[in-house]
Amino acid sequence: MDVTAAASPQADESGWPLLPRERTWGAARLTLTLATTAAATWCYLIGESVGSYLGFIKGGFALGAGCMIGMLLVLLAAGPTCVRFGIDSIAATKPQFGARGWVVPAALQAISIIGWNSLLIIFFAKSAVQLAVALGILDLGPHNVALVPLLTVVACAIIFTALRRGATGVSMVSNILVAHVFIGLWMLYLLVSRRWPELLAAQPAGANPSHLWNYTTGVELGIGATLSWWPYIGAMIRMAPNGRTVVLPVMLGMAAPVPILSLIGLAGSLVLKSSDPTEWLRIVGGPTYAIVSLTFVTAANFGTTTAGIYASAIGLRNFASMQKRTWTTLLMITIAPVALVGIFIPDLFFAKFGNFLTLIAVAFAPLCGIQIVDYFVLRRGQIDIRAVYADAPGRPYHFWRGINPAAMLALAAGCITYTVLLNPLTYASAEFYPYVTASLPAAAAAGLVYFLCSRLVIRARRGGYPA
Repeated sequence: MDVTAAASPQADESGWPLLPRERTWGAARLTLTLATTAAATWCYLIGESVGSYLGFIKGGFALGAGCMIGMLLVLLAAGPTCVRFGIDSIAATKPQFGARGWVVPAALQAISIIGWNSLLIIFFAKSAVQLAVALGILDLGPHNVALVPLLTVVACAIIFTALRRGATGVSMVSNILVAHVFIGLWMLYLLVSRRWPELLAAQPAGANPSHLWNYTTGVELGIGATLSWWPYIGAMIRMAPNGRTVVLPVMLGMAAPVPILSLIGLAGSLVLKSSDPTEWLRIVGGPTYAIVSLTFVTAANFGTTTAGIYASAIGLRNFASMQKRTWTTLLMITIAPVALVGIFIPDLFFAKFGNFLTLIAVAFAPLCGIQIVDYFVLRRGQIDIRAVYADAPGRPYHFWRGINPAAMLALAAGCITYTVLLNPLTYASAEFYPYVTASLPAAAAAGLVYFLCSRLVIRARRGGYPA
């Protein structure tokens, strides 16, 4: 089939596998979309978290290494099945978790994306208020706090309007907002060039006495940051025609911008004790620079949030009750929780951002380990795409009442391994944590348990594994 043919207008709004002629995103378009999605204000918060333990240079290297490791895990886990068959991340878990057990990773996806989108939309609303104050449209006062819920609703309405066009809306937003990536690089240059001696001398406030522990935690935070791309990646790379089109855009377009732009938050937190460029650019460059940065921060979050809402809506298509719902209904269901958080509890996700990153790694590191072992070791690349969409006794992925116990046990084993090595709430760690991180052993433990338990599943002739 001709992959350059025009896509069906409804194809990218469905949960069914995309046909080759419907997968029209080339490497440039995919890279642009992924880079715009990755470059959001969460990078400042990630950088600030790393800045609690490491200085600027060591923190940058640790974060870069962690992001590349985490992105590689995500690409190996979800990438092969999603790009081969044109399906989303949730559908790709059915061969491992079963025709009904996939609701577990679906729940993880929903929690992750709602958390990220709530944080980003609230960040947008607060930045928009600060921008209005800087431009003289509003006066500085406590009554402006009431505008945050209102602007949250406005942001959700804009995203809803853009996504009425499906994946085309995601690409359209990326084309408009790609400039903010370069503005972010300019902001980083501005801070580094004017405060370089202070950056070199700055000491992290929360550093552990063990230098190795600090470095490992910087790597771990980078892994956790990019593991959070698992819920997003399938919905976007399924628009590409083949794996050759996907690898570089994912590793360079989705993984690289996170550590680079996180340096803004890392530098700001070390020198000026604030990761928010809307605050420190006033000090470094004056009110004009502050207005530029506020404009950037206000717009930056739309690309990521749009991609997240789109991925969530596609994920809902895997529920039988949602397959015939209109695209508008799915968007409203997906956006509603984000709007409610922004209206009633806008500060919920700001207080413990570092904990949120590690909680993501607790869930998605084991999930990646399970998928990697299943695809490359047990199935050797053999996936029955028809069985992915069939929930009936006797079908390959029905297992036992639609659930694969091997995947559930493996996921639990991976989560336990992570929390034993690093408590995601207190950051209390085991003796071996500085040498191995927490995410990598969690992924390995889940993969090993899945492999061993799957031997019993194979003997029972369940799961459609090759002979």
